Order: sequence, then structure tokens, then C-alpha cells
Amino acid sequence: MEKKDIKSLTLEELKAEMTAVGEKPFRAVQLYEWMHRKLSRSFAEMTNISMAMKEKCGESYSYTALRAVEVQESAIDGTKKYLFALPDGNMVESVWMRYKHGNSVCISSQVGCRMGCRFCASTLDGLVRNLSPSEMLDQIYAITLETGERVSNVVVMGSGEPLDNYENLLRFITLLTDENGLHISQRNVTVSTCGIVPMMRRLAQEKLQITLALSLHAPTDEKRRELMPIANRYSLAELMECCAYYFEQTGRRITFEYSLVRDLNDTRKDAETLADLIRGLNCHVNLIPVNPVRERAYIQSERQAVEAFAALLTKKGINATVRREMGRDIDGACGQLRRRFLRNSSGTRAEL
Repeated sequence: MEKKDIKSLTLEELKAEMTAVGEKPFRAVQLYEWMHRKLSRSFAEMTNISMAMKEKCGESYSYTALRAVEVQESAIDGTKKYLFALPDGNMVESVWMRYKHGNSVCISSQVGCRMGCRFCASTLDGLVRNLSPSEMLDQIYAITLETGERVSNVVVMGSGEPLDNYENLLRFITLLTDENGLHISQRNVTVSTCGIVPMMRRLAQEKLQITLALSLHAPTDEKRRELMPIANRYSLAELMECCAYYFEQTGRRITFEYSLVRDLNDTRKDAETLADLIRGLNCHVNLIPVNPVRERAYIQSERQAVEAFAALLTKKGINATVRREMGRDIDGACGQLRRRFLRNSSGTRAEL
């Protein structure tokens, strides 16, 4: 019989589990605290749990504790990129970034991705599987323990499409923001999507206080289809209507992620078209000089073009900033570190 994933259970579910095996509900509180506050790596570390109880838990539950196979640290800004091994031998990446306002962690939600965005290394080998809530959480927990510093902001913007792993994403957010765990505010959680309209509408109806970031990357359907296969299914008109609906339901402004690719989407005309497209929406545009990927021919826009693009948007009343580049001297872009690891392992899954 497959073991239950104990780290993916809510406190109420864990209390029900303990009651079902003849234990008092306070045992659930103890276990939950060890897992989600003290960030214990195993049942063995739980000092106020009896040996018999530990053995019972070990027999009934799986315990997620990710192991870092590789850690890269930027000599420029101290950004760290982690390659984590999952229990089944798959790999996922996470990034730790230090800002003045606190530490941010960018986590993965899937092993690989099936969305096919042309500028992203995560999607080159397709989707392998979804991550469980505990596998998403433990990227944060393992990094917190390794750095010794609290994480204040979480971005679900690493490998994978979060809304393609919807139920696990919602449970992850519930556990991450629970007052009995790390208790990170929903307002400090950002979820990125390439634009799956039905799931965006469903997320809006949850009325969470998270930030939704839409990977836009182009101001016209034609250009967006060149960069993102999802654009063949959902038009920009549908996306803009959905973004307005999200704000209406949640009161949270949308962030538009826009990767600037030289001679493709970084011209003055592109900036003007983008401004016309999103005018009237409560939004913020995050301009990102595209990260070069070995398997793709896309080239980062010139700094002058990036600044001119941002200035034109601002002139037209659009809130826009250029993302500070972090970890440029390491495998900083989504999927690059995992991709290199697989390539060095002859493209086969690592035996761990």
C-alpha cells in the first residue's frame, strides 16, 4: 500500500489521521510543528515523539526531505541556485535571492513543463510529472536551513506551469501561509502562469490575496504565438478580459512579465502596442532582458532598448520596472541547471 505524504496534510487532516490510529490530537500539533516550523528532516529528529510513535509514522507515511545535489552561488550578488533530488531520482531547481526587503525563493511546481515556451529551458524535455505540495514546500524549507535565513517572499515561477498543477498548488499555498507553519503572508506569494484562461478564472474565484503574474512577452497575438504555443489557444483579448476579472474578484493588481528579445518584441512600436493593450487595467509590467538559452537563438535586448521601452511605457501612464538581474554568472534561467545536469549524465535520469 502506498504511504500517505504526511507533509502535504493540513493540521486538521493530520489530527484526523492521529485520531484514526488511536493517538491524541495534540500529537498532530507536535508533528506539524516539527515539520513546518522547526523544519525537521526526519521523524528521528522529533525529540518529544516516542520511539514507538516514530516507528508507527515511518510505517504509515512518506516524509519529504529534499537533498541538494548541487548549489551554485553568484559571485556578483550572492544569489544561490539549488538543484534538488526528488525521491524518484528526478531533479528540480530553486533560486534564493537576497533583496533589501527580504529574502525571496523562486520554486518549481513541476518536473519539466509541457507549455513549450520558446525561450525557456524548462520545457525542452517536456513534462515529467507534477510536484506534490510537500515537494514544493520543502524547496523553501531546505533553502531556509541551508542559508540560516528566513524567507519572506515566495515566487512560484521556476520550472513548470503552476496552474497545470492546480490542486497541489492550492494545497501548497494553504500550508505555506498557515499560521501554524512558516506563516508567510499570501500577499508575499506570487504565482506565474503562461495564461491558461479557465484556470486563471478558477483561481480568481478562490479570492486569494496572492499576486498573479502573467507571462505576456508580446503585444500582439501573432508575436505571442511565435514565442508561446499557449497563444494558439487563448487570444490576448481573452487574457485581458480574464485579468480584469481577476482584479474584480480579488482586488489584486496583475503583474505582466515581459521578456525582451532583441529585434523581436523590443521596438518602440511594440511598447506602444503593449501600452494600448493593457491601458485601463490595474497592473504592473515587469520587463526582463531574456536569459540566453543554449538551445535557442534568442538574444537579449540592448540595454538602451530596454530603458527606452520602460521609459515609453511610463510616459504612457503604465507602471513599469526593469527586473534586477540576479545570478547572471550562474545557471540563472529556469531549467538551465537541471538541463546541464541531465546533459552531463548523458540525458538519463540520475541514479540516487
